[in-house]
Amino acid sequence: MSTYQYIAQRATQVPVRQLCQVLHVGPSAYYAWQRRRRPMPEPGWQVAVRKQFAWHSARYGTRRLRADLHALGHPVGRWRIRRTLAAAGLRAQQPRSFVPRTTTSDPNRRAAPNRLLGQPVPTAPNQVWVGDITYLPKQGGGWLYLATWLDRYSRKVVGWDVRESMPEDLVIEALRRALAVRQPAPGLIVHSDQGSQYSATNFKALVTRYGAVQSMSRRGNCYDNAHAESFWSRLKTELLAGGSFRNLSEARLEISHYIAYYNAERRHSALGYLAPNHFETHFQTASHLCAA
Repeated sequence: MSTYQYIAQRATQVPVRQLCQVLHVGPSAYYAWQRRRRPMPEPGWQVAVRKQFAWHSARYGTRRLRADLHALGHPVGRWRIRRTLAAAGLRAQQPRSFVPRTTTSDPNRRAAPNRLLGQPVPTAPNQVWVGDITYLPKQGGGWLYLATWLDRYSRKVVGWDVRESMPEDLVIEALRRALAVRQPAPGLIVHSDQGSQYSATNFKALVTRYGAVQSMSRRGNCYDNAHAESFWSRLKTELLAGGSFRNLSEARLEISHYIAYYNAERRHSALGYLAPNHFETHFQTASHLCAA
């Protein structure tokens, strides 16, 4: 047992200064030894890094975590966040590379022109919506089919539907929900690929009834609808992570939760690291201030 340990053991019975005097130890040296023994309290920002990482279910890398921490009052950089994650053995999910795919179109139906080519990007919500269908694996084999519509300005999912088949009604119901909730002004551009669901008569009738304008990607050019494709990559990485859904009911519940999270909380790099809902709120606030 060292001298300092002996003093610490007897400190509850004899004053420290008296023990130090008897043992010829400087009190300041003893107290310095005590401070070295005590574990330093963990900085609050390190606790916040792990908490936010867990809250977002490993979906956030250092850029989005930095935005979260800054919003919480911790002005730390990505290097420190990266070291904290590495020390805890934490690693964010990585989306798969964007793999272009084409959609089989109906040669007997006339495709709408691509009204987005050479046009400026949207400057407000409800100017351009982009839609697509993706395949989701089901346990035991087979597929489920998810259709969504995203506002191209805010990246918000404005309508969606999931089914065990891929009929025209899949994209119609997703669009109908979006139109009913958002009530866009006439002139909205509804953009998709040339899939047969989007060129069907009932779908076109719905678009026309709301005063919207249909737009389609060029044949075989999936990059014309890259925003929708990018969303699929992120959703499959963050929601499925290589897994599958047990049934349609589970898929509806999980997709509903993910889209609510995506719209309300998930920070988007193209939106200045704001979530889609927050980005639209900022737009509305700025519009009101300009109009006042």
